[in-house]
Amino acid sequence: MSILKETYTLSNGVNMPKIGFGTWQIKDGEDAYNAVLTALKNGYRHIDTAQGYGNEKSVGRAVKDSGIPREEVFITSKLESHIKNYDEANEAFEKTLRDLGTTYVDLFIIHAPWPWHDMGKDCAEGNVSAYRALELAYNNKQARAIGVSNFEPVHIQNILDHNTIVPHVNQIGYFIGIDQSETIDFCNQHNIFIEAYSPLGIGYLLENKAIQAMALKYGKSSAQICIRYLLQKGVAPLPKSTHESRMIENAHVDFIIKSEDMTFLDTIKGDPRRWDNID
Repeated sequence: MSILKETYTLSNGVNMPKIGFGTWQIKDGEDAYNAVLTALKNGYRHIDTAQGYGNEKSVGRAVKDSGIPREEVFITSKLESHIKNYDEANEAFEKTLRDLGTTYVDLFIIHAPWPWHDMGKDCAEGNVSAYRALELAYNNKQARAIGVSNFEPVHIQNILDHNTIVPHVNQIGYFIGIDQSETIDFCNQHNIFIEAYSPLGIGYLLENKAIQAMALKYGKSSAQICIRYLLQKGVAPLPKSTHESRMIENAHVDFIIKSEDMTFLDTIKGDPRRWDNID
């Protein structure tokens, strides 16, 4: 699983492991604790959580109990989507540090440009205010890198126009079938690194016949094809599983998808999270 030891370098020189372990929808308590502990035991060194996941305490406890030095584990957390002012963002960040039981996080990002319960709302002013709290955490060395999530070019441009620090990361839903080229091109222009959550299309891509056929061709699983595809796109996938065998499988991606097969995978279109028929 040598890929777990490989890193990308962010614009500020911080190294981030190429594959992260996602914890979305993993219940706080023993579920999250055991999942993170198992991932760490199997070589993962990049753990992705969020205030909105409600499992930061369990994640932090697992990191501590793993016995792995804190500086060897890259921890990401996210500001809750509805927090859109400086003071509340400061308070929320301090709570994240307490809940994780750490003096710093490796990456802290705004979870979304709008509240999840009011998607599409114009929060331009609030995002600028909240991001200033992230800049404070970065300048105080309590966050080694900062960024955003689910931000489209218009949302990022707002940050660039009114804040000081260019986001180091934009974490977006990115997987085979979804076109994020506009956002990715914009981020590349500004040296903002892309993380890919839901690399398996929340599981739906595993049933896609074309991906299954390619997996058979390479002697790999559909999940491995999906993860390797993203690595060859130069982004950091964040697969999630509570099963140890799948955690191990998801990291066994030290193979190369041929260029013609990458081109074929690019032809798959549509967001499987909304497909009725994924054949």
